[in-house]
Amino acid sequence: MPADQYAAARHAAWLGAAAIITNEVGQVLLVHPTYREDGSWVLPGGVVEHGEHPHVTCRREITEEVGLDLPLSAVLAVHSFSAHHPDLRPGTHCPGEARFVFDGGVLTPDQVEAIRLPHEELSECAFLDTRDAVQRLRPVDREIMLAAYRARLGNTATAHLADGQHILEVPALDRHDVHVRYRPLWDSPLHPGPVPERLPVRQAWAWCFIPDGRVVVVADPGPRGALPMLPGGTVESTDATPEDTLHREAAEEAQLTLTDPVRLGWVLDKTGDVYGGVGPNARLRLAARVTDIGPAAVDSATGHPFARLLATPAQTAALRGWGLPGARQAQLAADTARERWGLPTTSPSAIEEIPAEGMRLS
Repeated sequence: MPADQYAAARHAAWLGAAAIITNEVGQVLLVHPTYREDGSWVLPGGVVEHGEHPHVTCRREITEEVGLDLPLSAVLAVHSFSAHHPDLRPGTHCPGEARFVFDGGVLTPDQVEAIRLPHEELSECAFLDTRDAVQRLRPVDREIMLAAYRARLGNTATAHLADGQHILEVPALDRHDVHVRYRPLWDSPLHPGPVPERLPVRQAWAWCFIPDGRVVVVADPGPRGALPMLPGGTVESTDATPEDTLHREAAEEAQLTLTDPVRLGWVLDKTGDVYGGVGPNARLRLAARVTDIGPAAVDSATGHPFARLLATPAQTAALRGWGLPGARQAQLAADTARERWGLPTTSPSAIEEIPAEGMRLS
């Protein structure tokens, strides 16, 4: 085939590049373009210009749109967008698009304060919970955003999507529609030592470690997605100790058998509003070893099974949206597991789902 005919026969497509950028508690940065007639928002990024590489585009667009020069650490998602997708604006003659989504990292408070927008192009920006962010994005854009962000959270391989759908095996966080349980203002210090006698213990949950140093996370499904949590719950009148609460809740929620729970500290709840306004109380934080994981079962309190995941302590803190306080508590739990039980310090690994039939732990 002559060179000009060969060139004409090659598939032509637009190229785009965007980034997942978050604040310290994991909320995602979106920007609001002035030129979109439907009022939808987008991730920071833009169109790859002629002769430009997508990663160069991404850094350039971030600088132009929010005034920051950010390094890119990974390709989180690659998405192919067909020429006839329903999310295209009527009359747009698009030959299809390949879009790259990069990891733009975590902004410090000073970097957040330094954001400056080109107001002729962007009217505003916001850091949003993913469950709120999806309400502002076009349907295909929300799927791309979620897949890319979950690839970062779960340390999975680059997500490959076509028209917003995974084309390879769907990772666990996507399969169960897991969203971060954000605590934007969460900075309650973890107090070491015994709980003062004047404070009743109203809650107990734990970092539950399996032998390879990962912890069990349960995700409670809901109409707006599943929210992750650690095993544990409210201390009931039938529980003789908070440790009894932990054993009971871990068995009900995740079918875990625990041993040797150790108290890491407690957090002050000043009002007890979640328990009906009972006043000041303590929320106990523990670590424990998992000796058995049984088959998945329906939780008696909710009437449905929870998703059961394995994650590193650091990944777990990120899923909980705790920011730096959560990272410190995760490190304390990991140090405790290493010193008390000789468990390894986990290297970064992908978040996995516990099989429905359970796991045998040696």
